[in-house]
Amino acid sequence: MSLAGLLCLSGVAQAGERLSVVATTGMIADAVREVGGDRVEVRALMGSGVDPHGYRQTRTDIVAMTRADLVLWHGLYLEAQMEGFLEKLARRQSVVAMAESLPTDDLLSHAEYDDRIDPHVWMDPDLWSRVVLIVRDALIEASPDDADVFRDNADRFRADLAQLADYARRVTATVPDGSRVLLTAHDAFGYFGRSYDFEVVGIQGISTQSEAGLSRIRTLVDLLVERDVQAVFVESSVSDRNIRALIEGAASRGHEISLGGELFSDAMGPDGSYEGSYIGMIDHNVTTITRALGGEAPAGGMQGRLAGH
Repeated sequence: MSLAGLLCLSGVAQAGERLSVVATTGMIADAVREVGGDRVEVRALMGSGVDPHGYRQTRTDIVAMTRADLVLWHGLYLEAQMEGFLEKLARRQSVVAMAESLPTDDLLSHAEYDDRIDPHVWMDPDLWSRVVLIVRDALIEASPDDADVFRDNADRFRADLAQLADYARRVTATVPDGSRVLLTAHDAFGYFGRSYDFEVVGIQGISTQSEAGLSRIRTLVDLLVERDVQAVFVESSVSDRNIRALIEGAASRGHEISLGGELFSDAMGPDGSYEGSYIGMIDHNVTTITRALGGEAPAGGMQGRLAGH
């Protein structure tokens, strides 16, 4: 069947049926599950370890989206390879870009990208809490009869996010001033750095589709040596090649750097795990960064549920 034919398959939920929602990223799907509860059935297109910057929709994805009652995507050019399809689909059915509705003043621009906004807003739980309201409103519009349920669930989830943000502020504040440099594979932690006062450095830019040349690696090795940075971090959805090159480059200069751990940047942890939830993802990142950079955080994280700590 042609793409045009698939686009004509869009379905509408029947009375009494659960709302069928397709979300591009795991973070959005998690918010839909929390807000929608048993009134929704949600499918995430991108699972653990999948990089949304380079992801292209499959035929199966297209069928799922065209048959869904509601399609939720992040926007801000995160799903760069899918944007054209999603915009076309929005002319035929209910499709909402979650982060596009955030006030411009709350968003970070990027010097390397003209007219582009850093899309990684989920790295700040307070900001993500506002996205949850956008999810809530999209669900209410799609299923008005369930409005009270969606409102109550959103309020509960946002209270949980407030506790997460409080935990993050408390433990990251224990990292010594001279150690507050967060170097990762790509520039996904800008909102985290703004919220918790870290200098954030990414080898690649805000998109993993940018390339890091040898001159960039040399510049960052100089920074690591001059600033006496003790730990750097890999990401679950990005190759560790550049991070390994940095560690080797610093070692050749007589500066030993440890691998602080693996962070979840553009995708959550494995399905069914604590780290496979939004709260678990951020708890893992906050706890891993704090402990690796000399701060104090409980080994099991905020809820004592982190694996491998």
